[in-house]
Amino acid sequence: MHRMLSLSILLMGLFAAASSYAADAQQPAPMTEDSLGPQVVQPIEFPHNRHAGLRNPSDPTNSDPLKGGMEIDCMYCHTYARRSAVAGIPPLQKCIGCHQSIETVREMPRIKQLFEYWEGSKDGKIAAKTPVPWKKVHDLPDFVRFNHERHIKRFIEQQNRPTQEACGYCHGDVKGMTVARRSKGLTMGWCASCHQKDHPVTAEGGTPVGNQAYWYSFQKPVADASGGAAKARGPNDCWQCHK
Repeated sequence: MHRMLSLSILLMGLFAAASSYAADAQQPAPMTEDSLGPQVVQPIEFPHNRHAGLRNPSDPTNSDPLKGGMEIDCMYCHTYARRSAVAGIPPLQKCIGCHQSIETVREMPRIKQLFEYWEGSKDGKIAAKTPVPWKKVHDLPDFVRFNHERHIKRFIEQQNRPTQEACGYCHGDVKGMTVARRSKGLTMGWCASCHQKDHPVTAEGGTPVGNQAYWYSFQKPVADASGGAAKARGPNDCWQCHK
């Protein structure tokens, strides 16, 4: 009886300790409104809508920093997307290269933050030439390999699609965002559903672009009986994405 009582007290203590630990455990990151992933807080609230957004038709000189965008091509900043697996984050020097010559926005809080990383903060917490510690938004599992270059070749260079449209397939309408956030599922089924579609191989007008023999060595293009346009699906071999 004494042994059973001791065991009961021990179990109650363990249960109380576990409950306390669960209550004190770190809460998960806040989710986006569509629950596609955590809403990432960046060190600087980078305004994609100002850089990549459409120009304001009523302001042809683009003088008002609060209205309209500059229609900067995605690959001007994310330079590596067209030649490597990763899109890359622009180095601090690229941001400063533009903003050191734009005096009209120099006093904006975001730009002051940017120059703290370049010149060093007054409180000494940030040393000069410190890279901005941007956080990854579209983070895939380590066992998934997505190749930006191959998709850029397919949709932009071969099909002659607008850059923002092609990038938007996976990243959403970034030109309408401030801080980038995930807006697509990026699950295996979501990716596979795109690979199962018959995408045109040629640009508008039917002119082949790029080295088709390489890009379509796994899925041979076939002519569309209705219009004669060559189409092909994406690779469906496991090792293409799981290397």
